Amino acid sequence: MPLTPNPNSDSNSGLTPDALRNPDATLGELRGAIREALAPKYGEREATAMARVILTTLKGWELPLLLANEQRTAGQAITARCADIVGQLLRDVPLQYALGQTTFYGLKLKVGPGVLIPRPETEELVDLIVKENLQPDLRVLDLCTGSGAIAVALARNLPFSKVTAVDVSPSAIAYARENAATLKTSVELKEADVFSLSLPPEEFDIIVSNPPYVCESEKSGMDPNVLSYEPSLALFVPDDDPLRFYHRIATMAADALKTGGRLYFEINPLHATELRSMLEAEGFGEVELIKDVHGKQRFAKAVKR
Repeated sequence: MPLTPNPNSDSNSGLTPDALRNPDATLGELRGAIREALAPKYGEREATAMARVILTTLKGWELPLLLANEQRTAGQAITARCADIVGQLLRDVPLQYALGQTTFYGLKLKVGPGVLIPRPETEELVDLIVKENLQPDLRVLDLCTGSGAIAVALARNLPFSKVTAVDVSPSAIAYARENAATLKTSVELKEADVFSLSLPPEEFDIIVSNPPYVCESEKSGMDPNVLSYEPSLALFVPDDDPLRFYHRIATMAADALKTGGRLYFEINPLHATELRSMLEAEGFGEVELIKDVHGKQRFAKAVKR
């Protein structure tokens, strides 16, 4: 049997993955077993973090509560679910897919195969929009919405806003619809291709998009769990036309935004300067490139003159 862990310690060095098959294992033993099973593939630090996320998510607890209750028996259902999740992670399934959910801007969103996992950088984009747009009753359009992360977060944080979200993928729209309903937000969802989409003139105060922007040539530097499981449709653009989504959206926004309306993008830092020039050529003013917390030019914003 695995050793009993110290609830105040992450060492658990005597544990083995046997706890993943033992319904009588304690939560502490189970956490150590998860970490030990994942460490050879992911490294000790990431495996430790994954073990914490798995158990706090399954139990619905914050970490201090988990640590305070590590002597409690995990139970068969939790043990079996952990074993299943570990098996998926060892096959490169993203942790968020294995759990069926992720946290974005303080909200729990359902995610899974067929929808892009929202990144922390996109939370920065939402935070920028929320802090810059304090007036009520804004009309907001989110293009390439994916799981609905941006749309739902803005609907929750922009007072009395009317948010519309668009994506070409039926799977993405299904996730976005469920997330909007679960979080009790009123988001109008449309399944449409931005390249054939028609928008009414002078309709929106804000248009935001986190479109596909990773060039095909960048695939070699990406993790296998992204390449094997997340939808290519939501990630990649051709090397010879990296701004294809931005150009199309900017052209639509030039008509669909109200005068003084704002356009926000998450962008590929490799093409930031080119994107700024394109926005200026489209007639937008106050074009600004903004760095993320890692110091990369990750966002662009502009104002319709």
